[in-house]
Amino acid sequence: MSELSFEQMLEESLKTIRNGEVVEGTVIDVKEDEIILNIGYKADGILTKAEYSNDASLDLTTVVTPGDKMEVKVLKVNDGEGQVLLTYKRLAAEKGNKRLEEAFENKEVLTAKVSQVLNGGLSVVVDEARVFIPASLVSDTFEKDLSKYADQEIQFVITEFNPRRRRIIGDRKQLLVAEKEAQQKALFERIAVGDVVEGTVKNVTDFGAFIDLGGADGLLHISEMSWGRVENPKKIFKVGEAVTVLIKDINGDKIALSLKFADKNPWLNADEKYAVGNVVEGKIARMTDFGAFVELEPGVDALLHVSQISREHVEKPADVLSVGQVITAKVVDFNSEDKKISLSMKALETAAAPAEETEE
Repeated sequence: MSELSFEQMLEESLKTIRNGEVVEGTVIDVKEDEIILNIGYKADGILTKAEYSNDASLDLTTVVTPGDKMEVKVLKVNDGEGQVLLTYKRLAAEKGNKRLEEAFENKEVLTAKVSQVLNGGLSVVVDEARVFIPASLVSDTFEKDLSKYADQEIQFVITEFNPRRRRIIGDRKQLLVAEKEAQQKALFERIAVGDVVEGTVKNVTDFGAFIDLGGADGLLHISEMSWGRVENPKKIFKVGEAVTVLIKDINGDKIALSLKFADKNPWLNADEKYAVGNVVEGKIARMTDFGAFVELEPGVDALLHVSQISREHVEKPADVLSVGQVITAKVVDFNSEDKKISLSMKALETAAAPAEETEE
C-alpha cells in the first residue's frame, strides 16, 4: 500500500463544499471592501462588500474583525482563480424571509428603518429582506411627499407575502387607524358636556377651527370663538397652537366646542355697568337705516336708534356716523332678559342745552 503524501493527507482532511451550501468561517483578514474567511476548505472564501450588505457606503472594517465567526453561503466554489465566492446578505435575506413569513402568519407588528423613499411608497429592510409599503398604506391620510419618512423607524404589518414573485407588502395604515379608534374610544369615555379640555388647532377655515382633542376632532364654530364678534378665524388661530376649550355638545362622534366660558360672560355684571342713566363709550360696529349698533365691549352691543342720534333731524345713521367711530351716549333702556340695551346721544345734548343757555 502506497503511503499518501502530506499534501494528499491535508487535502483529504479538508471538507468538500458545493454551491449553495451554508458554511461557517472565521475571519482571517478584513479590508474596507472585502472579507477573507477560513471556511475549512483548501481555498479561502472571499466575501465582497456587495455580498455583505446593500449599503454601498459601509466600511467592512467597522463591522467585523479577524477572529470573528460568520455563517455564510457559497455562491461559487471556484471563481476561475481558485477562490470561493461567498455571500452573507443573501443568506440573511433568506432568514429574513422566514422571519417575515412568520410575522405574516402571526399578524405580528414589525419595526424597521426606512431604507428608501420611492415614488410609489417606502422600502424597509428586515434582516436583509426587503418589504415594500405602498404610498396608500403609509398613512391614514393622503401624503403627497413621503420624504419625511427617510431613515425613520416605522411600525407595520405584513399583509402580503410572496417571495417567489418578490412581493412582500407592508401596511402601516391599519395600525394608525386602529390606534386612532382606540384613542377615540378612550376620549369619548373620558369627556362630557361642560368639560374644559386641552387641544391643538388642526385646521382653520372661514367658519371655524378644528381642534384635535387626542383621539377625535372637535369643531370650534366662529360663533363660539368669543363673546364678541369674530370676522376671520384665521387671524386668531394658527395650526399647531394649543388651546383650552369648553365641550358644548356631543352628538354621536361629533363634538362641538366653545370659548364662551360662563365666568367670562360680559352680561354677568352688565346690569351694573350699563344701568339706565349711565353714560358710556362704545364703537360703532354696524349700521342700518333705522339705527347704529354700538359695541360697548366684546359680546355686549347696544342700539342707538336714528331718532336718538341728535336733536336735529337725521335721515339715516350713515349721514353723521361711521363704522369704527367711538361715541359717547346715555343708557336709556336696559333689558337683561333679552340682552338689549338702548342708547341716546340726543339725551346728552338735551342735558347740556340748559347749561349753555345759562352761560349766555
